[in-house]
Amino acid sequence: MAPQVEVMRRADVNRLYDEKLNRTRSRRRNDDFRRRPAAQEKLKRKKKIRRPLLERGMGLDLPFLLLVLVLVIIGMIMMFSASYPSAYYKLNDSYYYVRRQLIYAVIGIAAMLGISFFNYNKLHKLAPLLLGFSYITLMVVLVLPGNVHRWIEIGPVNIQASEITKFAIILFFAHWGSLYYDKMQSAKYSVLPGILIFGSTAALLLLEPHYSGIVIIGILTVIMLYIGGMKMKYLVIGAILLGVAILGAAVTGVLTYAMQRMDGWGQALVYTTEDMWQTTWQTRNSLYSIGSGGLFGLGLGQSRQKYLYLPEPQNDFVFAIVCEELGFIGALIILLIFALLVWRGITLSLRSKDRFGKLLGIGLSSQIGVQVVLNILVITDWLPNTGISLPFFSFGGSSLIMLLAQMGLILSISRTANIEKQ
Repeated sequence: MAPQVEVMRRADVNRLYDEKLNRTRSRRRNDDFRRRPAAQEKLKRKKKIRRPLLERGMGLDLPFLLLVLVLVIIGMIMMFSASYPSAYYKLNDSYYYVRRQLIYAVIGIAAMLGISFFNYNKLHKLAPLLLGFSYITLMVVLVLPGNVHRWIEIGPVNIQASEITKFAIILFFAHWGSLYYDKMQSAKYSVLPGILIFGSTAALLLLEPHYSGIVIIGILTVIMLYIGGMKMKYLVIGAILLGVAILGAAVTGVLTYAMQRMDGWGQALVYTTEDMWQTTWQTRNSLYSIGSGGLFGLGLGQSRQKYLYLPEPQNDFVFAIVCEELGFIGALIILLIFALLVWRGITLSLRSKDRFGKLLGIGLSSQIGVQVVLNILVITDWLPNTGISLPFFSFGGSSLIMLLAQMGLILSISRTANIEKQ
């Protein structure tokens, strides 16, 4: 019996040991299971912290940033290609325009990156002040010497007052629409401020005179009021009243300068009188430039119209040189990049958690689209030659810096939305 008792005792010890071992293993598995989500979450947080600056989330929106930089680079190349003949003949320096534009671009890109880290919501309360400042700049240019009052000269830099006004209009109506979104169906909160703000701004621009600025600001006002919640019927009534006002101004002679700019509109290729032939010289050579580009263009730097045939090719008619050198395909690709930029800007703005960010971002993105469309219509003679620049392409310091700074605000809106999402 003794051997049997010993065997049974050892069996009980082994059984107790196995049960203890199983309990230990089970407890470890349960602890691992409980710790696994926490460990995974900790690992995720580490990964987020290690993300590069230019990744979406805590950093900049890389696709939007790349689209902006691509347009700036292409615009710089094409502006130089279009401008070096006239810069050489007029200023004896082929690199005059591109050198200055490069400085403006560096300042603008630095401003864009800096503003992308800025909390755009701080502009909410500053919107009325900035609108008031824009009125001051529009008044200051009127007392400066010259026949056309558009620029404020500060040393070597010329600041176009209307560039500040465009941004101020967008900012103010984004501020207004976010405050009174629930009341924008009422004419008191939509039509009345629209008439007061646009009417007073248009009156000051009329004195410069700057009719293209009036057109752009008018379109931006309509866009901001519409996305802000104004009824469609008010837009229709406003369009009718605006048409009556323009007709009355034309009859009374208030729009004399504008009517002169409309001389020859749509008749650039038709010879009527010698005076009219000279008046349409710029538009006609723009059409020659676009037509001679064909499907694939003459090649970069190979434009013929830029050799003093097309006046000021580095400004409003730079895209005509683009069409001549890069052809229909090249021009179409550039327009596609513009379209992607506008679409991306609106998409990023719609992700904003607050209405102010949505309205501001959509308005800033829309400005790019509006100016591109109007510029193309002008150089193709679908609109009168009223001087509408092409964003990122036309020569101009204040325009380029303001545009890039506004793109920085869109990056700020997207950054804030991504941070809140996380």
